[in-house]
Amino acid sequence: MLRTSTGPTGGRPMILATRGVVSAGHYLAAEAGLGVLRWGGNAMDAAAAAGFALHVVAPNQNGFAGEAPMLVYSAKEGKHWALSGHGAAPRAATIEAYRALGLEVIPGDGLLPAVVPSAVAGWILLLRRFGALRLHEVLAPAIDLADNGFVMFDHLHGTIAAHAERFRREWPSSAEVFLPLPGGGPPKVGHIWRQGDLAGSLRALARADRRYRKRDDGLRAAHDAFYRGPMARRIARFCRSTAVRDATCTAHAGYLTEEDLADHEAQLEEPASTTYRGLRVHKCGTWTQGPAMLQGLNLLEGFDLKGMGHNSADYIHTVVECMKLAYADREFHYGDPAFVHVPLRRLLGKAYADQRRKLVDPARASLELRPGGMAAISAATIRDVERCFAVRLTGGGPVPGSGDTTAVQAVDAAGNIVSAVPSGGWLMASPVIPGLGFPLGTRGQMFCLTPGHPNCLAPGKRPRTTLTPTLVGKGSRPAHMAFASPGGDSQDQWNLQFLLNVAEFGMSLQEAAEAPMVTTNHFPSSFYPRAAAPGSLHLESRVGEAVRAELARRGHVVRVAEPWSQGSTMAVGRDHKTGALHGAASPRYNPAYAAGW
Repeated sequence: MLRTSTGPTGGRPMILATRGVVSAGHYLAAEAGLGVLRWGGNAMDAAAAAGFALHVVAPNQNGFAGEAPMLVYSAKEGKHWALSGHGAAPRAATIEAYRALGLEVIPGDGLLPAVVPSAVAGWILLLRRFGALRLHEVLAPAIDLADNGFVMFDHLHGTIAAHAERFRREWPSSAEVFLPLPGGGPPKVGHIWRQGDLAGSLRALARADRRYRKRDDGLRAAHDAFYRGPMARRIARFCRSTAVRDATCTAHAGYLTEEDLADHEAQLEEPASTTYRGLRVHKCGTWTQGPAMLQGLNLLEGFDLKGMGHNSADYIHTVVECMKLAYADREFHYGDPAFVHVPLRRLLGKAYADQRRKLVDPARASLELRPGGMAAISAATIRDVERCFAVRLTGGGPVPGSGDTTAVQAVDAAGNIVSAVPSGGWLMASPVIPGLGFPLGTRGQMFCLTPGHPNCLAPGKRPRTTLTPTLVGKGSRPAHMAFASPGGDSQDQWNLQFLLNVAEFGMSLQEAAEAPMVTTNHFPSSFYPRAAAPGSLHLESRVGEAVRAELARRGHVVRVAEPWSQGSTMAVGRDHKTGALHGAASPRYNPAYAAGW
């Protein structure tokens, strides 16, 4: 049974409902999902409506031309699915092409890292296979938000303002959209902001859907309107003919063509999974970092975490050291399984976890990168790391142009449940395509350019990303909980801690989302320029001073973070016994909210 109490210190109430619950990265997106549930939609319709709305209200966290990997439990089919909301590298995007430009790492901004936009295809496949409503009905809230506007909030305003000078100097199409005030200023907090071009792009999909009487025909037509019509031609022409300056300090055009767009189809796959103390945890495959959380759970199953005490020094040390091992395997073994053999059965095996668990020293933090089956890599020996697939261990802060992520979780009374993680297509990473109202994504930055690496670039290949939804069931029963958090490489560290808060310490979803979190950047980042901070450990200041001191004594490079800064978990759940639906959202990022009906 899922706990419903938020405890005496809960900052937000647990959302409780009987018909449906949606938790999303903005309260207007949660309301959009809830609205389609009231119109007769199911959890899949609600997730898609919230996802399209997030493309409008949170363009600093995700975009219409970004990505949206998902996990789905269909009550009708009695089956769990992973939906590959990831686009592939263009045909012309080869290692040789990037090397010819003198690049060792793909930049994180501009047009060079553009892959095929995949979010639209993902939402449409979700609706085709599992939804109940027509696409134009699901799109209606997003079209309204783009056309009639929404009230500008501080976080989005701050992001636009921080990049305004670049828009003015280099990206006039972005300036036109994001700097609409006289003199080229960003929309002010509290003012209503409208996006006419984006509304037009959304409306084009709705019009294609309305042309057909049959629901499936309409959805197929909408897919083609984006990937095979005038919109696709405009996307490809802009990418290939526009050279913009990127992190290399040189102007480059991209590689995306009409043929690349026309070939794209979202796919349903079997999810990866493992068991943890009677739970069955599902993640997307190794085209994401998701299995690293499963490996972490396998390692942690051999420790008495509850006996250590929540967020004690022993507990945090053990969780972090196990995640270092799991992420080392991510770095050197994960990639698109359609292109490389990933030994996932072995990596997720309990015997492998038993072997790897012996590497955890309870008294000392590791400063090495220790992938299974390979020699340990010293954090101080950068040359060795570069030789091992050209990963660079350097210090470094955030890179201009980088973005964050958001999430959508939805559940309905029938037991359908969806976990989605929209991301990419950020307003600050690539210029807006004139007339369409949205920029391309930059997910290609996650490929490496060293032949032989599981995540090396190849035409048609999906980059291994950090986007990682989660579904959890009990034993052989269907999923009863969905959750995710933005945060790049930290996502599955925070997802893991959230699950342990529920499974080991009996917290409600809201309590688990609000509890203090920690994170490490010990391993190479998935983002340009692939920086790492060996031994680093960031703890919210709500973690006690004595605990921080003990962790430092064990060799962790402790950094104290703001009290509410690590993670922004969104979650929904269903009690199999009573049918009660639950929802939660971390207060760390204010617009995130859960809503129920």
